Amino acid sequence: MMSNTSFLSYVMRQFEEATQTLGLSQDICDVLRRPERSVTVSLPCRMDDGKLKVFTGYRVQYSSARGPYKGGIRYHPDVTLEEVTALAMLMTWKCAIMDIPFGGAKGGIRCDPKSMSQAELERLTRKYTMAIANIIGPYLDIPAPDVYTDAQTMAWIMDAYSKIKGAPTPAVVTGKPVALGGSEGRFEATGMGVAVVTREVSKYLKRPLKDAKVVVQGFGNAGYISAKLLQEMGCRIIAVSDSKGGIHSHDQLDVEKVLEHKRRTGSVINYEKAENITNEELLESECDFLIPAALENQITAKNADRIKALAVIEAANGPTTPEADRVLFDRGILVVPDTLASAGGVTVSYFEWVQNLTRMKWSLEEVKRNLEMRMVKSFEDVINSAKEYNVSARQAAMIVAVKRVAEAVKALGSWP
Repeated sequence: MMSNTSFLSYVMRQFEEATQTLGLSQDICDVLRRPERSVTVSLPCRMDDGKLKVFTGYRVQYSSARGPYKGGIRYHPDVTLEEVTALAMLMTWKCAIMDIPFGGAKGGIRCDPKSMSQAELERLTRKYTMAIANIIGPYLDIPAPDVYTDAQTMAWIMDAYSKIKGAPTPAVVTGKPVALGGSEGRFEATGMGVAVVTREVSKYLKRPLKDAKVVVQGFGNAGYISAKLLQEMGCRIIAVSDSKGGIHSHDQLDVEKVLEHKRRTGSVINYEKAENITNEELLESECDFLIPAALENQITAKNADRIKALAVIEAANGPTTPEADRVLFDRGILVVPDTLASAGGVTVSYFEWVQNLTRMKWSLEEVKRNLEMRMVKSFEDVINSAKEYNVSARQAAMIVAVKRVAEAVKALGSWP
């Protein structure tokens, strides 16, 4: 596993490479190299047994050059300031790649949500909201769900913030329940974006989508939705996995039936119409499109030379290590980076924010249409950049992002 420090170094190295390619001035580089604000908060929380436990929370606001800060909040025992900083920087680039008017941010609380009750999580969330209330807001910083947080978490933040400010403020967060102003399609957004990008990759590689073999590592929200939509487009989903292992079919899997099996048994393994395989075997399966939608660092220098896909579409954050990225590029395997492939979530979050501010309500069809338009345009921008600079898609995406943010920083100038 990549440490949080090396993860931040890796993200920074991608940035440095892009600045060198673009020939950015030293002063612009210095501005973009550091977050605008990093906040660490202490969160005393009363547990169900009556004991007081103190948690640590973070919020890193990396750049506001292109608009209000935007980024999720994660609850995890391994959250660190270094990790949150790296993710905030990546959110800055992700928003710029999608050309939406947001900067980048990220938040987190070091806790183990799996061992906490719903009541404890609610108290901790409201305590965290109180601690950061003065640095978030509809025109300042708009949090969203991330690892082990969800629509309910956002509802608590919205409610706490609204009570602090004395007025209902639905636009303070995105990823809320639809009943509280959440957008139609937000739950499916990341998977929809992955499916659209996969379709565009098939066009670019001149590989028909019909009967294309797809392998999906990770059968959570993004992985399941991606598989479901691609199957509807005519793809053959031949393998999927979760944390307990994977399954493979020589023909194709029925995605809905696999989901029913997982809900009933707790895992995709032992599905009667497929053979069990390991996650390692799944990644090395022969296929057209490989979609890592699980954890980071799954494709490494150890297995990159055994990847048999035509293209890798990263639905997860950081599933490919830098060393593996170079191997895949040298082998001619297209890797669509996470900053583009998984950007459906933040894009529909943007749509939700717009709906909240304008007091409008979009239909699911409107959300899908606008998401598809932006995903297609962003894919084209990245591919054109890759051709122009003769670099990988990951490097090209970073070049597109850094160039857009740098232009904003330069246009704003320095004041006072």
